[in-house]
Amino acid sequence: MTNDTHETQRFHAEYKVIGGKLVVADVETDGKTITEVKISGDFFLEPEEAYFDLAPALVGASVTADNANLRQRLDAALAGYGSELAMHGFSTSDIATVVRRALGSAANFTDFDWQVIRGQVLPTQVNVALDQVLLEEVAAGRRKPTLRFWEWDDTATVIGAFQSYVNELRPEGVEKYGVQVVRRISGGGAMFMEGGNCITYSMFVPPSLVAGLDYEESYVFLDQWVLAALKSLGVEAFYKPINDISSTGGKIGGAAQKRLRDGTLLHHATMSYDIDADKMVEVLRIGEAKISDKGVSSAKKRVDPLRSQTGEARKDIIDVMANTFADRYGANFDTFTADELDKAQALVDEKFGTEKWTHRVP
Repeated sequence: MTNDTHETQRFHAEYKVIGGKLVVADVETDGKTITEVKISGDFFLEPEEAYFDLAPALVGASVTADNANLRQRLDAALAGYGSELAMHGFSTSDIATVVRRALGSAANFTDFDWQVIRGQVLPTQVNVALDQVLLEEVAAGRRKPTLRFWEWDDTATVIGAFQSYVNELRPEGVEKYGVQVVRRISGGGAMFMEGGNCITYSMFVPPSLVAGLDYEESYVFLDQWVLAALKSLGVEAFYKPINDISSTGGKIGGAAQKRLRDGTLLHHATMSYDIDADKMVEVLRIGEAKISDKGVSSAKKRVDPLRSQTGEARKDIIDVMANTFADRYGANFDTFTADELDKAQALVDEKFGTEKWTHRVP
């Protein structure tokens, strides 16, 4: 006779809704389906009776159910309340997210021993190569989860992994200004980078930190410390899906990601500080389609430097960002190892400095 009993598994996760409240899930399963759930938090829900319909709606769901499936169960359970239903500081999607994070054994930032690197000035090719090196080092367990800030003094354009070289760049502008063109390993758009004109950082993230989050959610989740740092500088910053960091004063920058097969994640962002917009549009072909979907008439209007919004020196802004991260998550300050720098230089020689890689999408 087959024994179909399964050992009870218990999971816990907490999720702070962006701009909202804390939602907590305690979940039990038999290994295949959810058998018991407790949802709690500091949210507001009316009528009160609706609260007691949340957990039963999730019981019986597969442990592999996605956000859409869990949300559909919750929405169906609450549909009878009609216009009486009021959810403040959270949504059924947020409940689904925290349940998925629980089942994925998600970790919090403070579960890791983070390192922060205020790197020395390096060529842009080396900075791009270091993203691959440090991502692989974190995945292999040779480096702890790390946040690092870029420093460079050359004039460069860093293009996304899948962008067309010809479509993104104006050869006459590249030649005129001696622009170093480098292709990075993550997707996203081109970055025009002169020394001191923008702020760029990279995070190397263990898979468990973003467990249960979909692609779009992970962007906002990973950059909450940035938004907090900017707020302390008087900038009301927020995310515009999928990956734009904006503010009440206009767009500030954008983020991009690269995930290894094991889920280890590179998340990086570049924010404009004091960009020469005239030079930028001589170097980059900023297409009409990209401009029109932002609701603006010219590329120059999309450049809204942090310098004008904060009145602070670039170094001081980075100081605030680095200290905000360290204070929130208990990080220590670190440096690159000699081996990491050697590996990065080798990658420049073999990959990032080659015509084959730079022009891999002609």
